[in-house]
Amino acid sequence: MKSIHSLLQFTTVLPLGKPQDLEYFARRSYLYPLAGYVIGALVALPVYFIANQTIAAAVAVALLILITGAHHFDGLLDFGDGLMAHGDKEKRIRALTDRNVGAGAIALGITVTLLLFAGLQEVASIACALIIGEVCAKFSMAFLTAYGTPFHEGMQMYLHQFAQQGFPVISFLLCLPLFLMPVAPVKIFAALILMTICPVILLVISKRLFGGVNGDVVGASNEITRALVIIGIALL
Repeated sequence: MKSIHSLLQFTTVLPLGKPQDLEYFARRSYLYPLAGYVIGALVALPVYFIANQTIAAAVAVALLILITGAHHFDGLLDFGDGLMAHGDKEKRIRALTDRNVGAGAIALGITVTLLLFAGLQEVASIACALIIGEVCAKFSMAFLTAYGTPFHEGMQMYLHQFAQQGFPVISFLLCLPLFLMPVAPVKIFAALILMTICPVILLVISKRLFGGVNGDVVGASNEITRALVIIGIALL
Protein backbone atom coordinates (compact mmCIF):
# COMPACT_ATOMS: atom_id res chain seq x y z
CA MET A 1 0.00 0.00 0.00
CA LYS A 2 2.90 2.37 0.61
CA SER A 3 3.93 1.91 -3.02
CA ILE A 4 0.44 2.78 -4.27
CA HIS A 5 0.27 5.72 -1.87
CA SER A 6 3.60 6.99 -3.17
CA LEU A 7 2.48 6.42 -6.78
CA LEU A 8 -0.69 8.50 -6.34
CA GLN A 9 1.22 11.28 -4.61
CA PHE A 10 3.63 11.33 -7.56
CA THR A 11 0.98 11.34 -10.29
CA THR A 12 -1.79 13.43 -8.70
CA VAL A 13 -2.41 16.40 -6.42
CA LEU A 14 -4.93 14.48 -4.32
CA PRO A 15 -4.74 15.24 -0.57
CA LEU A 16 -3.37 11.90 0.57
CA GLY A 17 -1.83 12.85 3.88
CA LYS A 18 1.78 12.53 4.92
CA PRO A 19 4.15 12.29 1.92
CA GLN A 20 5.54 8.82 1.30
CA ASP A 21 9.12 8.17 0.26
CA LEU A 22 9.18 8.09 -3.56
CA GLU A 23 11.43 5.03 -3.40
CA TYR A 24 8.42 2.92 -2.44
CA PHE A 25 6.99 3.60 -5.89
CA ALA A 26 10.33 3.75 -7.71
CA ARG A 27 10.99 0.11 -6.83
CA ARG A 28 7.59 -0.84 -8.29
CA SER A 29 7.08 1.54 -11.22
CA TYR A 30 5.14 -1.24 -12.97
CA LEU A 31 2.21 -0.04 -10.82
CA TYR A 32 1.71 3.02 -13.05
CA PRO A 33 -1.57 1.69 -14.61
CA LEU A 34 -3.18 1.60 -11.16
CA ALA A 35 -2.90 5.38 -11.08
CA GLY A 36 -4.62 5.39 -14.46
CA TYR A 37 -7.62 3.54 -13.06
CA VAL A 38 -7.88 5.97 -10.14
CA ILE A 39 -7.45 9.16 -12.17
CA GLY A 40 -9.72 7.94 -14.97
CA ALA A 41 -12.47 6.98 -12.53
CA LEU A 42 -12.25 10.26 -10.61
CA VAL A 43 -12.66 12.23 -13.84
CA ALA A 44 -15.28 9.90 -15.31
CA LEU A 45 -17.60 10.07 -12.30
CA PRO A 46 -18.67 13.74 -12.54
CA VAL A 47 -18.45 13.76 -16.35
CA TYR A 48 -20.88 10.82 -16.53
CA PHE A 49 -23.68 13.09 -15.30
CA ILE A 50 -23.13 15.81 -17.92
CA ALA A 51 -25.57 15.23 -20.76
CA ASN A 52 -24.00 17.60 -23.29
CA GLN A 53 -21.11 15.73 -24.96
CA THR A 54 -19.12 18.86 -25.83
CA ILE A 55 -19.31 20.28 -22.32
CA ALA A 56 -18.52 16.86 -20.85
CA ALA A 57 -15.42 16.61 -23.03
CA ALA A 58 -14.25 20.09 -21.99
CA VAL A 59 -14.81 19.34 -18.30
CA ALA A 60 -12.95 16.04 -18.66
CA VAL A 61 -9.90 17.76 -20.16
CA ALA A 62 -9.94 20.36 -17.38
CA LEU A 63 -10.26 17.74 -14.63
CA LEU A 64 -7.43 15.66 -16.06
CA ILE A 65 -5.12 18.66 -15.94
CA LEU A 66 -6.36 19.66 -12.47
CA ILE A 67 -6.07 16.24 -10.81
CA THR A 68 -2.61 15.59 -12.26
CA GLY A 69 -1.45 19.11 -11.39
CA ALA A 70 -0.50 19.66 -15.04
CA HIS A 71 2.64 17.71 -14.16
CA HIS A 72 2.69 15.59 -17.31
CA PHE A 73 1.27 18.39 -19.43
CA ASP A 74 4.31 20.45 -18.48
CA GLY A 75 6.48 17.63 -19.80
CA LEU A 76 4.51 17.72 -23.06
CA LEU A 77 5.25 21.43 -23.47
CA ASP A 78 8.94 20.97 -22.76
CA PHE A 79 9.08 18.08 -25.22
CA GLY A 80 7.46 20.31 -27.86
CA ASP A 81 10.22 22.88 -27.48
CA GLY A 82 12.93 20.23 -27.72
CA LEU A 83 11.23 18.62 -30.70
CA MET A 84 11.00 21.86 -32.67
CA ALA A 85 14.44 23.21 -31.78
CA HIS A 86 17.07 23.43 -34.53
CA GLY A 87 20.66 22.36 -34.09
CA ASP A 88 22.62 19.55 -32.48
CA LYS A 89 21.67 17.46 -29.45
CA GLU A 90 23.03 20.00 -26.99
CA LYS A 91 20.82 22.77 -28.39
CA ARG A 92 17.78 20.50 -28.39
CA ILE A 93 18.44 19.44 -24.81
CA ARG A 94 18.74 23.08 -23.75
CA ALA A 95 15.37 23.80 -25.39
CA LEU A 96 13.86 20.73 -23.75
CA THR A 97 15.07 21.62 -20.26
CA ASP A 98 14.59 25.39 -20.52
CA ARG A 99 11.82 26.61 -18.22
CA ASN A 100 10.66 29.17 -20.79
CA VAL A 101 7.75 28.19 -23.05
CA GLY A 102 8.41 28.51 -26.77
CA ALA A 103 6.40 28.13 -29.96
CA GLY A 104 7.08 24.39 -30.11
CA ALA A 105 5.58 23.92 -26.66
CA ILE A 106 2.45 25.87 -27.53
CA ALA A 107 2.02 24.08 -30.86
CA LEU A 108 2.34 20.58 -29.41
CA GLY A 109 0.23 21.42 -26.35
CA ILE A 110 -2.62 22.77 -28.48
CA THR A 111 -2.41 19.88 -30.96
CA VAL A 112 -2.57 17.12 -28.33
CA THR A 113 -5.31 18.90 -26.36
CA LEU A 114 -7.42 19.36 -29.49
CA LEU A 115 -7.02 15.69 -30.39
CA LEU A 116 -8.06 14.66 -26.88
CA PHE A 117 -11.06 17.01 -26.88
CA ALA A 118 -12.18 15.91 -30.34
CA GLY A 119 -11.85 12.23 -29.45
CA LEU A 120 -13.87 12.62 -26.26
CA GLN A 121 -16.67 14.30 -28.20
CA GLU A 122 -16.97 11.34 -30.57
CA VAL A 123 -16.74 8.32 -28.27
CA ALA A 124 -19.88 6.43 -27.30
CA SER A 125 -19.01 6.65 -23.60
CA ILE A 126 -16.75 9.39 -22.32
CA ALA A 127 -16.52 7.70 -18.91
CA CYS A 128 -15.19 4.44 -20.38
CA ALA A 129 -12.86 6.25 -22.79
CA LEU A 130 -11.35 8.26 -19.95
CA ILE A 131 -10.50 5.19 -17.91
CA ILE A 132 -9.11 3.31 -20.91
CA GLY A 133 -7.12 6.31 -22.10
CA GLU A 134 -5.66 7.05 -18.69
CA VAL A 135 -4.65 3.45 -17.96
CA CYS A 136 -2.98 3.15 -21.37
CA ALA A 137 -1.23 6.48 -20.84
CA LYS A 138 0.25 5.24 -17.61
CA PHE A 139 1.50 2.06 -19.31
CA SER A 140 3.47 4.25 -21.71
CA MET A 141 5.14 5.91 -18.73
CA ALA A 142 6.04 2.54 -17.23
CA PHE A 143 7.49 1.48 -20.60
CA LEU A 144 9.70 4.55 -20.96
CA THR A 145 10.73 4.46 -17.31
CA ALA A 146 12.11 0.96 -17.82
CA TYR A 147 13.56 1.25 -21.33
CA GLY A 148 14.41 4.94 -21.66
CA THR A 149 18.09 5.51 -20.95
CA PRO A 150 18.43 8.85 -19.09
CA PHE A 151 20.59 11.50 -20.76
CA HIS A 152 21.10 13.54 -17.59
CA GLU A 153 20.39 13.51 -13.88
CA GLY A 154 16.78 13.97 -12.86
CA MET A 155 13.57 12.10 -12.11
CA GLN A 156 13.98 9.67 -15.01
CA MET A 157 17.44 8.70 -13.86
CA TYR A 158 16.15 8.12 -10.33
CA LEU A 159 13.21 5.95 -11.39
CA HIS A 160 15.15 4.16 -14.13
CA GLN A 161 17.80 2.88 -11.73
CA PHE A 162 15.16 0.85 -9.89
CA ALA A 163 13.27 -0.34 -12.98
CA GLN A 164 13.73 -3.84 -14.34
CA GLN A 165 13.31 -5.08 -17.90
CA GLY A 166 10.22 -7.08 -16.98
CA PHE A 167 8.34 -4.19 -15.38
CA PRO A 168 6.45 -3.22 -18.58
CA VAL A 169 5.20 -6.82 -18.88
CA ILE A 170 3.62 -6.55 -15.42
CA SER A 171 2.20 -3.14 -16.36
CA PHE A 172 0.68 -4.66 -19.49
CA LEU A 173 -1.00 -7.37 -17.40
CA LEU A 174 -2.44 -4.66 -15.14
CA CYS A 175 -4.10 -3.17 -18.23
CA LEU A 176 -5.95 -6.38 -19.14
CA PRO A 177 -8.91 -5.74 -16.77
CA LEU A 178 -9.92 -3.08 -19.33
CA PHE A 179 -11.51 -5.97 -21.25
CA LEU A 180 -14.12 -6.15 -18.47
CA MET A 181 -15.44 -2.72 -19.41
CA PRO A 182 -18.65 -2.39 -21.50
CA VAL A 183 -16.65 -1.59 -24.62
CA ALA A 184 -16.21 -3.65 -27.79
CA PRO A 185 -13.11 -5.88 -27.43
CA VAL A 186 -11.76 -4.60 -30.76
CA LYS A 187 -11.55 -1.12 -29.24
CA ILE A 188 -9.58 -2.44 -26.27
CA PHE A 189 -7.24 -4.34 -28.58
CA ALA A 190 -6.66 -1.15 -30.55
CA ALA A 191 -5.99 0.77 -27.34
CA LEU A 192 -3.41 -1.79 -26.21
CA ILE A 193 -1.67 -1.62 -29.57
CA LEU A 194 -1.58 2.18 -29.56
CA MET A 195 -0.34 2.35 -25.97
CA THR A 196 2.62 0.20 -27.02
CA ILE A 197 3.39 1.92 -30.30
CA CYS A 198 3.36 5.46 -28.87
CA PRO A 199 6.16 5.06 -26.29
CA VAL A 200 8.22 2.99 -28.75
CA ILE A 201 8.09 5.83 -31.29
CA LEU A 202 8.87 8.42 -28.62
CA LEU A 203 11.78 6.30 -27.42
CA VAL A 204 13.25 6.19 -30.93
CA ILE A 205 12.71 9.94 -31.47
CA SER A 206 14.18 10.87 -28.09
CA LYS A 207 17.28 8.74 -28.56
CA ARG A 208 17.89 10.35 -31.93
CA LEU A 209 17.22 13.95 -30.90
CA PHE A 210 18.40 14.02 -27.28
CA GLY A 211 20.49 10.89 -26.86
CA GLY A 212 18.05 9.44 -24.35
CA VAL A 213 14.98 10.10 -22.25
CA ASN A 214 14.18 12.42 -19.35
CA GLY A 215 11.11 13.04 -17.20
CA ASP A 216 9.68 15.49 -19.73
CA VAL A 217 9.64 12.84 -22.44
CA VAL A 218 7.93 10.39 -20.09
CA GLY A 219 5.33 13.01 -19.16
CA ALA A 220 4.77 13.85 -22.83
CA SER A 221 4.20 10.16 -23.54
CA ASN A 222 1.37 10.16 -21.01
CA GLU A 223 -0.41 13.04 -22.73
CA ILE A 224 0.18 11.86 -26.31
CA THR A 225 -0.73 8.23 -25.63
CA ARG A 226 -3.95 9.19 -23.85
CA ALA A 227 -5.06 11.41 -26.74
CA LEU A 228 -4.22 8.87 -29.46
CA VAL A 229 -5.85 5.97 -27.61
CA ILE A 230 -9.09 7.93 -27.22
CA ILE A 231 -8.95 8.99 -30.88
CA GLY A 232 -8.48 5.34 -31.81
CA ILE A 233 -11.49 4.31 -29.73
CA ALA A 234 -13.59 7.03 -31.36
CA LEU A 235 -12.63 6.02 -34.91
CA LEU A 236 -13.42 2.30 -34.51
